[in-house]
Amino acid sequence: MTEIDLTLDDGRRVRVHDTGTRSGAGSLVVFWHHGTPNIGAPPVPLFPAAERLGIRWISYDRPGYGGSTPLPGRDVASVAGDVAAVASALDVERFAVMGHSGGGAHALACAALLPDRVLGVVDVAGLAPFGAEGLDWFAGMTPSIAASLRAAARGRGEKEKHAAGAEYDPEMFTAADHDALSGEWSWFDDVVAPAVAAGPGGQIDDDLAYVAPWGFAPRRINVPVLLLHGDQDRIAPSSHAQWLADHCPSAELWLRPGDGHISVLAAGPAALEWLAERSAG
Repeated sequence: MTEIDLTLDDGRRVRVHDTGTRSGAGSLVVFWHHGTPNIGAPPVPLFPAAERLGIRWISYDRPGYGGSTPLPGRDVASVAGDVAAVASALDVERFAVMGHSGGGAHALACAALLPDRVLGVVDVAGLAPFGAEGLDWFAGMTPSIAASLRAAARGRGEKEKHAAGAEYDPEMFTAADHDALSGEWSWFDDVVAPAVAAGPGGQIDDDLAYVAPWGFAPRRINVPVLLLHGDQDRIAPSSHAQWLADHCPSAELWLRPGDGHISVLAAGPAALEWLAERSAG
């Protein structure tokens, strides 16, 4: 994998991660959207499946994370312009998108706002829009997660104060999640640690974006969408995935019994197969 620093038209720098060209029939570029707080390196545990399917991963650190310049006041929709710029710089015209956790909303944004470029999307353990009609948005979240997002909903000052005193809460993860994190998904240590070490700026901007208007409506998406979710998720409750399935006409929901926010990624290889099949041609 290579890392490239690109300068965008507005002068911002973005750190790009690229596993390189994959050749042959059925080759596909998948743009990975990372969670909160992570840097943007694509998911190593899914590399074997990607290799088998001929997938090339491209990703980038969202503004304020890793090697990417902050973008004050960014919303979820702003990701589409950055992704389009990165893809064009790498001479990639069309691509699929996949996001985990907070990256799910950003993957959906690309599908909604780049309809001529995005072939399909996988949203793993993602959130629904804040204030979604008919959804009790905080219901089912572990108290620490709900408190963090409620602080963000009260504004940047409150979110910054909350972040200053926040501590890691293992209760946000299920027993299945902890098993995954002690196994192959210990990979998260490689993307969370540098994001956290650099300070809370990226996470604060992410959380503010999640609880503000996203800048697009899921009903606008007309490419194939897979919603992959665990029914025991304590961070993004499965009711969020059900809401998205009900409000995105092209969506298919895989609700995994017994899975939480991390353990659901065991179905990642099957999700990549789904994505490759629907993005062909």
